[in-house]
This record gives sequence, C-alpha cells and structure tokens, in this order.
Amino acid sequence: MSEYSTAFDAIWTGRTDTEELPELASRLHQQIQPLTVGAVAAESDSVAIIGFCSDAGVRRNQGRIGARRAPDLLRRVLANLPWPVSRPAWDAGNVVCEGDELEAAHQALADKVYECLTGGHFPFVLGGGHEVAYGSWSGLSHYLQVQSDASGSMPNIGIINFDAHFDLRPDSNGASSGTPFYQIAQQCQATNWPFSYCCLGVSEMSNTAALFRRADQLNVTYRKDSELDITRLTETTHLLQQFMADCDQLYLTIDLDVLPAPVAPGVSAPAARGVGLEILEPLIETIVASGKLRLADLAEYNPEFDIDNRTARVAARLFHCIVKRG
Repeated sequence: MSEYSTAFDAIWTGRTDTEELPELASRLHQQIQPLTVGAVAAESDSVAIIGFCSDAGVRRNQGRIGARRAPDLLRRVLANLPWPVSRPAWDAGNVVCEGDELEAAHQALADKVYECLTGGHFPFVLGGGHEVAYGSWSGLSHYLQVQSDASGSMPNIGIINFDAHFDLRPDSNGASSGTPFYQIAQQCQATNWPFSYCCLGVSEMSNTAALFRRADQLNVTYRKDSELDITRLTETTHLLQQFMADCDQLYLTIDLDVLPAPVAPGVSAPAARGVGLEILEPLIETIVASGKLRLADLAEYNPEFDIDNRTARVAARLFHCIVKRG
C-alpha cells in the first residue's frame, strides 16, 4: 500500500533555472528525496509528503469519483514550487486503497503519519477523498498518545476543516467521505478525549438540518460560507484564535470544494458559492503562526473534472501557504 503510481523521477521533474544562483533558484523537485523507513529529520521544519489514493469514500458517499488519481498529479504541480536548499523535503510514497478496502487504507495511512511524526517530519497528506481525514487524524492521535504515556497527559487536538460540508454523517453503514469527523468524535468519546472541531465554509445547501443539529450537539465551532467574506475577516480570525487558544496541537484539513466552483472546478462536489482565497489564505497564515500545527492534508481534488489544471494549481498555492517559511 505504499507504492508510487509512477516512478519517483518521472513525477518530481520540472524547470531548472541554470542562469540563476542555485541557492536562490531552487525548486521543490530539485530538493525532495524519497523517505526511507526510519529516516530522522535533520531540521525541525522537514516536510514529508504522503499520498492517499482513494475513491472508496466518495463512492460510498454517492459522489463523483476520480480523486484516487490526485496525489501523483498534485506532485507534478508542486514540483516547480520555489523551495529553499536548506529545507529538507521528503516523499513518503502513496497509500493505495485497493478496491473497497477503505478501513485497511485508513490504518496504513495512520501508520505512515505516525512514522513521519516519529521521524520529526511535518506530514502533509495529499488525498484522495475526504475520508483521508480519519486516517490522518488517527496517525496524529496515536503519535500523541504514545508521547502522552511518558508525560501522563493527553493533549487536546484541535481539528480545523475548511469545507462546504460538516462530514458528520453517522458511519453505521461504513466509513465514507461524509463520515470522518463523526468517526473521530466517536473515537474521542470512547477514549475520553475532547472533541475539538472547527469547520469553516459550511454551505446551507449542502448540509441537512440533521447535520447542523449534530454539529451543535457536538459543540462544533463553525461558520457558513455566507458569513466568510472580506468585511468579516477580522471577526472570523478572532473566532479562529479563540478556538486555537484551547488546543494544544492542531490538525488542518482542507476540502477543496470549499472554494468557489470557478476557482476549483476539479472537485467531487463543486460549490455554488464557496470561500475565496482572499479569505482562506490569511486564515491559514493565522493557523501557521500559532506554532501548534502538526499535520495538514488536502482532499477531494478530482482531476477528471479539472480545467487547465486550475484546481491543482490552487491546491499547490494552499500547500505553499501552509509550509512556506516566514
């Protein structure tokens, strides 16, 4: 479950600016290396990319499939990002969901996230459907549980999700792209951990009254897409800062369907309204500035419906916004 769909060197290729000073013209494809088992980060800001190739959750959720192909295609767009020579970058390969074996893929992803965190890397997961979130969170929670065994206290993991959907559907019929945060809530309840979930960009058109009620019952912090405009950015930033103040560690997950359909057409469920980059980027910068972010992922890129790599380029911009220095 950890192979590339294409050879490493064929994925990580791109422009080389030979006329410039190498230390000032470096790109990600020139710096990234395959991550070997047990490799330990030499720098505190080492980034490790993990692919999650899965359509199973979207298929179970009756969405339009295609996200399985996303990780390697996103890598190709990331390849040309400016990248400092002093910053380690690693590729941990892909977790591939075979057929409908989503639960096994979740465990495999959790194991990879755990291994990357143990090695001192910042894991960045490229989905795949938003079922990726349960596997990502499981890896982080396992890592923090192991750490807490020594300290005697379990940290509060704050989940920040930019998404048009709550993804709080009950998983009584199995996990899907619509269930990950309900699964996490259930796991938190079973282990007596706090469930701290902030969902920004929720669409009233895409969530039933039952989902809004469940969000209220679980004390979810949320804002609708109609409330996320530039005139209320300060208010939203304050809300986010209040949420983060009560969290020890943060997990950021971005469902690309939070963006307006003209900006991100290549998603499993395009948004009629969505939230623009002029709102998302400063909020992401606020999250990064907290110093608490331990894990991030991008979900629901569906290349089958993209136009001129528009959505892939937006995903690359969000990736850069999260991992850039300074």
